[in-house]
Amino acid sequence: MSELNESDYEAFYEDLKILVDTLQKVFNSEQSRYYFNDESNTLYVEIEGLDELSDEEIEEVANPVLEELDLDLDEVILLPYR
Repeated sequence: MSELNESDYEAFYEDLKILVDTLQKVFNSEQSRYYFNDESNTLYVEIEGLDELSDEEIEEVANPVLEELDLDLDEVILLPYR
């Protein structure tokens, strides 16, 4: 396995930003932010307005985006924006 270089990391974080921006758009939200945990390979995404939706509504909106995900993440966790 080859080592990742700086441009690989830049591309990965650019892909994360695109994903977060897309999730923000599909939820019609004005604010979002994310945190990526390297150790657990987990992406945490805070999106404004999620606290007003049921889990089923969140899944219905987010699943089509997450199914198209081309990133090797163990988990994506959506949270209300705080």
